[in-house]
Amino acid sequence: MTCTDPAEVTVLMPCLDEAETVATCVRRARRFLTEHDIDGEVVVADNGSTDGSQDLASEAGARVVPITERGYGYALRGGIDEARGRYVIMGDADDSYDFAALMPFVERLRNGADLVMGNRFRGGIAPGAMPPLHRYLGNPVLSFIGRLFFRAPVGDFHCGLRGIRRESALALGLQSGGMEFASEMVVKAALAGQRIEEVPTTLSPDGRSRPPHLRSWRDGWRHLLFLLLFSPRWLFLIPGLSLFALGLVASLMLAPGRAGSYDLNVLAGASSLIVIGFQSVLFALLTRIYATRQGLLPEQARVSRLLSVWNLERILVAGCVLALASLGGLVFSWLYGRQLGLAVPSATVLVLSCQLILSAFFLGILGIRRAWHPVMAGARGAAPAAGPAACAHCAAPLVPAQAAPAELADA
Repeated sequence: MTCTDPAEVTVLMPCLDEAETVATCVRRARRFLTEHDIDGEVVVADNGSTDGSQDLASEAGARVVPITERGYGYALRGGIDEARGRYVIMGDADDSYDFAALMPFVERLRNGADLVMGNRFRGGIAPGAMPPLHRYLGNPVLSFIGRLFFRAPVGDFHCGLRGIRRESALALGLQSGGMEFASEMVVKAALAGQRIEEVPTTLSPDGRSRPPHLRSWRDGWRHLLFLLLFSPRWLFLIPGLSLFALGLVASLMLAPGRAGSYDLNVLAGASSLIVIGFQSVLFALLTRIYATRQGLLPEQARVSRLLSVWNLERILVAGCVLALASLGGLVFSWLYGRQLGLAVPSATVLVLSCQLILSAFFLGILGIRRAWHPVMAGARGAAPAAGPAACAHCAAPLVPAQAAPAELADA
């Protein structure tokens, strides 16, 4: 069920010690709502400020929501949960974004967009507003990786000014507590098939005298790590297939009977590439299954079809057949002149068969369902939930954002 929202727009600002600028931002946002006759509110998600930011924001007309867990993502998640608006437009409280120019975001959301991203590179970056490292390396590279991995039509992944439908945001099941929250929102919206649009926006130098909370290398790495972890295809599958193919081609180019030292060195290296590549491919499959079951990634039909054909028992049989064949090759090479050109490939196949067998059992573990049981719950002092969670504003029951797909239960 959906919630009957008491407002159309919530302007949300995360805040941590922004006494120099937060009141200015709040007044500008309230003026925007009034001038455009928008039923809305300004919410400041305070992350534990010690400089009086809360009182200044409240005096300027904002509703202050205290967020105890420290972090950019925690502040925005808490603010979205508490928002009363159908649309949530979020922006930093450091006076770097123009809260008087939010109408393009509102119009796109009214026209059906789920997520509207600002693009500072299209709108204009004032001198001194963005460090050169971010402007010419960090943001372009990470945005390119995001578009490549997830096909998200976003040119500025990390723009702090963005708007989203509140129900769409809640459906994403956002989890990040730090700066990588900016990437998570875009990635999950793209994976969920939500409608993403962009509007040009400007960036000005912030109005504070203290250093920013952002740490370039630390937070850049966390963004990159998030993008990699949410794309098993690019993290495991593509590198694994490349290494496996390279090793296989190198092995086939060497005749089994040749035993020169150079050939054996190449064969050993090729075998290593095959093993590493095969393991990486298995990691891609297992990661995809786990992430799908946990609701982190959407289900892929081709993965489900693959698992319907290759279940645990069939993979075990294939692994055992490969193991027996490799053992036969090892015995043959030992009995007939100890041919290393045959022994090395046979040993490689033996390793692959063991990887396949172990992965089959791990796949079976991933397929185990976890269900509430009265005996187990009583032993742990737990009780079943009385029902679905209710909306904080209208008490309507809310459907959980994501559930583990049943199609993978028989894997």
